[in-house]
Amino acid sequence: MREPAIQVATIGDTAALNDLIERSVRALCVPDYTPDQIESALGSVWGLDTQLIDDQTYFILRVDSAVVACGGWSFRRTRFGADAYAGRDSGTLQPGRDAARVRAFFVCPHWVRRGFGRRILLRCESEARARGFTSVELMATLPGVRLYGACGYAPLAERSFALPGGGSIDFVEMGKRLL
Repeated sequence: MREPAIQVATIGDTAALNDLIERSVRALCVPDYTPDQIESALGSVWGLDTQLIDDQTYFILRVDSAVVACGGWSFRRTRFGADAYAGRDSGTLQPGRDAARVRAFFVCPHWVRRGFGRRILLRCESEARARGFTSVELMATLPGVRLYGACGYAPLAERSFALPGGGSIDFVEMGKRLL
């Protein structure tokens, strides 16, 4: 297999991204979240944010023609959530003052532990740095804490968010200084 190149996601990738996100969440989040949390979070807390695609800050990796990993960064205030999530804020962040946001990382269950998430994360950090940001923050899923911690992110706070239809889901807010 040739090493897949990172590509900027396009609106034409939407169906493949939605499929990847659902498969990733339903397989990789099982040890940390209940089935009810997973299903309630899909499409609201977890899902595709097309603003990232429009901003050209969302990336994919393909193996052959299949999208096997995705993730992005943002210069907007929204910390997480799909297009339908109510807590969105498309206002822009101030480089040098605010932390850029790392957003929406998902990997196909059959392609985990191959460095794909790390490669996309490094690209995001590089682009945020080039735009003048000196730090990045994210809301990590419980399984995501392991990846981000291995990449130098430190926990800042534990957060719980309401889910549609009741219940809640826990995340860990994490951050990193960009050097």
